[in-house]
Amino acid sequence: MLKEVALVVKDFLESIKGKSVRIVSHFDSDGITSAGILIKVLQRLDVNFSVRIVKSLDGDIIGQELLRHEKEVLMFSDLGSGSLDYFQDLKSPIYILDHHELDKSKLNSNIKIINPHLTNDPEANACTGAGVCYFFGKTIDSKNIDLSKMAIIGMIGDRHENNLSKINQQIINDCEDLEMRKGLVLYPATRPLRRSLEYSTSPYIPGVTGNGNGVVELLRETGIGYNKSLLDLNSDEMSKLLTAVMVRCANDNSSSDSIVGNIFILKFFNTKEDVREVSTLVNACSRLGYHDIALSYILENQKAKTQALDIYTEYKQELVSGLKVAEKMDKIRGEKFVILNARDKIKDAIIGTICSMLSGSPTYKEGTILIGMAYNEDKIKVSARIVGRDGRNLKELMEKTIVEFKIDNPDSIAEVGGHHFAAGCLIEKDKENSFIEVLRKNLEVEIVKI
Repeated sequence: MLKEVALVVKDFLESIKGKSVRIVSHFDSDGITSAGILIKVLQRLDVNFSVRIVKSLDGDIIGQELLRHEKEVLMFSDLGSGSLDYFQDLKSPIYILDHHELDKSKLNSNIKIINPHLTNDPEANACTGAGVCYFFGKTIDSKNIDLSKMAIIGMIGDRHENNLSKINQQIINDCEDLEMRKGLVLYPATRPLRRSLEYSTSPYIPGVTGNGNGVVELLRETGIGYNKSLLDLNSDEMSKLLTAVMVRCANDNSSSDSIVGNIFILKFFNTKEDVREVSTLVNACSRLGYHDIALSYILENQKAKTQALDIYTEYKQELVSGLKVAEKMDKIRGEKFVILNARDKIKDAIIGTICSMLSGSPTYKEGTILIGMAYNEDKIKVSARIVGRDGRNLKELMEKTIVEFKIDNPDSIAEVGGHHFAAGCLIEKDKENSFIEVLRKNLEVEIVKI
């Protein structure tokens, strides 16, 4: 992938002469860290820039940005690969730094793109949007190696920590501020176990998650002090804790892979922080609409840190409330699928997170597809997640659904984004019933195929 990066960098450095740069990035933790990396790169180049954070790309947003394109160099990070139809008549280059799947036949000479799916070995080059942006910045100037910190936060935020690719391993090797340790994948690893265990949803620990008495019993059984953190444990204590957790998870869907893994500790704001918590906090700020604070926090602004911690508390309360709603609401169920149509009962910004959390609980069997739907003004946010790591390609499933949905709704603006294990789209609210009908049919047809 590095050869492809070098070619795009050469074009980019020519394009920005005498021009400012417009960054358009996704609003999740990977998108925010992608934007953060590009901000630092452009600041060091002494290039003027502006940033826009979006939930998704649609025709209106792209149209607005293309109007600015004559005066600014347009750059998309952690998105853009699924919107190539809009870039067929460009008069000057745009830049896309992304990792999502794409249709290669829609590329043209003015679409300057770096994407692992365009390499000869996508598996070895698999990384997040932040990873792509990091190699872009490092190729511009080797001094940008310090931005590997943000790339790792994006990597963990997009759940690339297991089965690390060669290119992701290179990012890890570049980061001097990172510590890795094998153990229970409980976060935050830097906080007292009595809290981390009680609020653990990934992994979900039966009898312990949400149960203060269960936490006390587990720690008493293992002989571990309540105020110790995962980082404080010696190898014997870690082994006892792992055994106790695995015994409690033995009767649900949790595999050892979801319980044991790498713990990533990063020097952030000059203190040791669990990368999972940092990425979750960034995600929380942005999903609640505080994109500016999320960006400032990832750039280690002290004032933003205080604000971000308050927002994080609010976010956790929203998730708890959303999970309660999801638990009680009527659901559309089928063989190995569940549709949670929350309408206005759960915020659209967290419906995907709710589905992700439910996919990590023992409630649903391995391979079950969870589809969350929530109102977003005059549209509906649709998020698809799968329980475990085996099963159908959700992006392909959603794309097939949208193609068939548009047969009866040709005026729909619906577009699909995502990848194998997580995908989503926006549809018009007035087409809700029509969409559910097509979606349900496709979910049932897929079962027949298997």
